[in-house]
Amino acid sequence: MKITTAPLTTASFAPYGDVIESGTAKEIRTINDGNTQRFHDLATLSLTQQSGMPLLNIFRTTPLALPLLLLKMERHPLSSQAFVPLSNNPYLVVVAPPGELNEADIKVFKAAGNQGVNYHPGTWHHYSLALEGVSDFLVIDRGSPHQDPGIGEDNCDEITLSQPIEILL
Repeated sequence: MKITTAPLTTASFAPYGDVIESGTAKEIRTINDGNTQRFHDLATLSLTQQSGMPLLNIFRTTPLALPLLLLKMERHPLSSQAFVPLSNNPYLVVVAPPGELNEADIKVFKAAGNQGVNYHPGTWHHYSLALEGVSDFLVIDRGSPHQDPGIGEDNCDEITLSQPIEILL
């Protein structure tokens, strides 16, 4: 099975989450004595369900070998998960709607280095896929005070695909 990429836009990504970039701001505020523009309220974060707590992380991602093959998808049923690129490199965003995973519904978007994404709770996605070199991402997601944050908690479902899917760049 093969799938092609599409450009990442606010409209095309809306069923899966939010695109994080200055152009998606609901409001722009001038702050700090007029020296700073605040692009306000860029994503709907959901992190505290069932005693969750916000985590701020940096993920460093190494590009996969070509051809790119998708083997797994994951979702976080209790929270959103936001990725903001720090390396200004383009990357791929692979998603499918919440609910039972239908592999035919998987979409692939090519994000510019100045576009972040926020996955809505339950949205199926692939882990970050860097394209042009090792890339850092600022990640905002949910941790649990009852376990090591981000490790082994009940907020990550992973599924192996029935067959590899090749991404056509």
